[in-house]
Amino acid sequence: MAEITAALVKELRDKTGAGMMDCKKALTETGGDLEAAVDWLRKKGLSAAAKKAGRTAAEGLVAAAVSGTKGAAVEVNAETDFVARNEQFQAFAAQVAELALEAGGDIEALKAMDYPGSGRSVAEELTNLIATIGENMNLRRTAALEVSDGVVCPYIHSAVAEGLGKIAVLVALESTADKAKLTELGRQIAMHVAAANPQALDVESVDQAMLDREREVLSEQARASGKPEEIVAKMVEGRMRKYYEEVVLLEQVYVIDQESKVKKVVEQAGKDLGAPVRLAGFVRFQLGEGIEKEEADFAAEVAAARGG
Repeated sequence: MAEITAALVKELRDKTGAGMMDCKKALTETGGDLEAAVDWLRKKGLSAAAKKAGRTAAEGLVAAAVSGTKGAAVEVNAETDFVARNEQFQAFAAQVAELALEAGGDIEALKAMDYPGSGRSVAEELTNLIATIGENMNLRRTAALEVSDGVVCPYIHSAVAEGLGKIAVLVALESTADKAKLTELGRQIAMHVAAANPQALDVESVDQAMLDREREVLSEQARASGKPEEIVAKMVEGRMRKYYEEVVLLEQVYVIDQESKVKKVVEQAGKDLGAPVRLAGFVRFQLGEGIEKEEADFAAEVAAARGG
């Protein structure tokens, strides 16, 4: 029997795309014979995962989990919406969201964590799931929030199961106030975030490149009016304030009452609850955002399949 070295396991993994533990098991079962191990994995359906890796995965689920003063969100993609209804896929997404509570927003750390009850890492368990279900999948991103005293509140829009859906939001409130009342406020703000899709928490945290681009566009528009530069400058500042109201959470008009700014709602909550409340952060994951989806030409696919 050939010695099963780390290099041999890696070679098999590179060749098949199967998980590290599955490769080690395949080599053990076949006495270290590389080609026999490839066949063993193929028979188990595990090497099939590599063939699916190039296919676009823009469907799937986003998930959120909260424990104490911590919260985490993840996005797990698949090729079709059908898979989002698969119980195995849902269980994987929910479990990974729980594990993400300890990963602190580090996607590589999350992938390397042990997946409970499997003897595999999260990444290897995903590879195993790809082989089992038959679609390409991807653990795309994760984010986490934590407060020293207060609450982290989740909200799932278009939920398909507990903690799973198409939009996942986390809102962190820092305060010594009553936690039940804070949670009620946090959930309402999370619903606002789901609807309003803010890009930043406050004015100071808006991406500078976004600001520069917006200011340049607004300046050109204002100059087209032919007004003097000092008037143009005032016009641009006025329009920038409007821009902040569109993209900054604390500056947005609260969707719940359609009147107050979010920062005023938080300020008033502090007075009502008898302790200052600080909106410490938020996370909003919308399934598939930013992924360029392939447009399938069904007629062309049929023609290709027939060789014409």
